[in-house]
Amino acid sequence: MPRAKGGPKTRRRHKRQLKLASGFVGGRKLYRQARNTLEKGLTYAYRDRKTKKREFRALWITRINALVREHGMNYSRFIAGLKQAGIELDRKQLAALAMEREALFGELVRAAKSALEAQAA
Repeated sequence: MPRAKGGPKTRRRHKRQLKLASGFVGGRKLYRQARNTLEKGLTYAYRDRKTKKREFRALWITRINALVREHGMNYSRFIAGLKQAGIELDRKQLAALAMEREALFGELVRAAKSALEAQAA
C-alpha cells in the first residue's frame, strides 16, 4: 500500500502559513522555519498585548506625577485627593488632561488639595 502524504490538504495548510510569513526574510520563508517563527511570533503577540497595557499605565502615572509635582503635590496624595473630592477620572484621561489642558489640570490639583485639607480639618 503506498504512503499517503496528504496532498491538497497539506499544500493548503502550508500555503496558508506561508502567506502569514510573507514579510519574513531569508530561510524563514521556507515552510518549517516559517511555521516555527509564526508560532513564536503569535506567542509574543499574546504576551505583549498584556504587557502593553501595563506599560501604558506606568507611562500615564509618570506623566501625571511630573505635572502634579509642578503644582507642589505628589502623585499618591493627588489620587487620594481626587477620590475624596469624588472626581472619577481614570489615569489615561488624567494624563491626557495633563498634557493638553494644563489650566484644567491645575484646577483638578486645587480640588484634590482642598479635599485633603477638608478631610484633615
